[in-house]
Amino acid sequence: MPRITHDAIVIVPGIMGSELYDTGARTVIWGIGTMRWLTEAWLRPKGLASLHVTPDERMGDYSRVQPRRLLQTPVWSPFLRGIEPYTKLVALAENTAAHRDAVMTFPYDWRLPITVNARRLAEESRSHLQNWLAHPAQTAARREAIEERPARLVFIAHSMGGLVTNAALTLGGDSDLASDTRGILTLGTPFQGSVVAANILNGLQGAPLPMPHSRLAAAAATMPAVHELLPRFLCLEDGQDVRRLAPADVQEIGGDKELFTRAQDFYTALYAQPLPNQQPVVGVRQDTAQSLTITQGVVRASDYCFVTNADRELIRDSAGAPRRMPLWGDGTVHRLSAAVSTPTIPVPAQHGALANNKRALLLVEDFLLDHDALIRGPEQGDDGIGLNVPDFVTPNSTWECVITGTDDPAAVECSIAAADGSWTREQFSFDVDCDERLSTRISLPDVGLYRVTVKADYGPEVTQLIFAGPDDLSPESY
Repeated sequence: MPRITHDAIVIVPGIMGSELYDTGARTVIWGIGTMRWLTEAWLRPKGLASLHVTPDERMGDYSRVQPRRLLQTPVWSPFLRGIEPYTKLVALAENTAAHRDAVMTFPYDWRLPITVNARRLAEESRSHLQNWLAHPAQTAARREAIEERPARLVFIAHSMGGLVTNAALTLGGDSDLASDTRGILTLGTPFQGSVVAANILNGLQGAPLPMPHSRLAAAAATMPAVHELLPRFLCLEDGQDVRRLAPADVQEIGGDKELFTRAQDFYTALYAQPLPNQQPVVGVRQDTAQSLTITQGVVRASDYCFVTNADRELIRDSAGAPRRMPLWGDGTVHRLSAAVSTPTIPVPAQHGALANNKRALLLVEDFLLDHDALIRGPEQGDDGIGLNVPDFVTPNSTWECVITGTDDPAAVECSIAAADGSWTREQFSFDVDCDERLSTRISLPDVGLYRVTVKADYGPEVTQLIFAGPDDLSPESY
């Protein structure tokens, strides 16, 4: 089989996956991985003020913030946890393409409505394809291809990037773009939303949470994109029934009822169109919020979901209560939401690390090379391990690291390293808890961003970023 593709490749990151630059303040407002930036952004009173969507932006003036590039360093966010950079994914695409000019990355302002970014993606993808078709390297590679056809577009989209891509190909204003596309590979795209978005919006009025969570909630309440990521499946437990979120529910938990209504209208338009061919890669084996209750404005999320039968009726237990089904996910998007009608490929991985996962990168390579046997084959098994750690801790405090999917300490290796490489620990003693999970108690030595890595002896590896923030929030502490 050929080891290069002559198609045009487009990489679309997920929410918070693009560096944002404030043209008025002349500063980067999202995407710097330094510890000073992290602490100032998440722990100072107005650290995220520049990320709030302004009234002018809500009215359609998007000139203030420019998306400059895909993430180059790891970043951290409450609830969504760590987001790994896209450097490995871009490097793989460039090494697989006939020429690096065949690869386009699409940074976008992930705060804004999906349709805004979709229209721009449609325009830039059309220009990218036309430029590549005229490129000498495309002509040469085409002669060596199994199918001597003109190049087409191939999209690799992480998280919300999959929704932006689908909208670009159906609602982006270019009626020929879908037919000029060979396929889309999505990595953890929340096709039906995520309960985590409800947790984010509820950060100001839920149970007491660390300061970064309330900072994100205040910013998220202004963002159309966060409202477009709210769950649209049956998820809200309401007595002996389960229903979808309504605008009044969103307002009750701290969101914007108007933005949620607009989001529902967007999805009605999106799914009224036939979606282009795509292959979903889904994260599995990670504890993932899949349903919720709302009590006096406070969200309580649960790691189980509800499913319907062929008649679209809730499956119930012998007592008539809706049956609870723990199906896992990638820690942010549960498995059923990350799937469309085609078979899925499961990968044990956390959401923010999916585009950086070794197994997922192999799948991306096969997709780019058009290895149809893998892409269109039956759904593969999802054996693997899960990792459950806090998203925010303080230095020298003890917290629990839990590994699921095995009860054998000899079957896994665990390590923790500072993201800047300045500190590493590799020796841990695990206990088996009452749920037959492995657990250990850990503390971190200093303020910083750390990466937890767990590897099973039969291959799967799961990583997760964790932020150790200062106890003392005075300026002198950072």
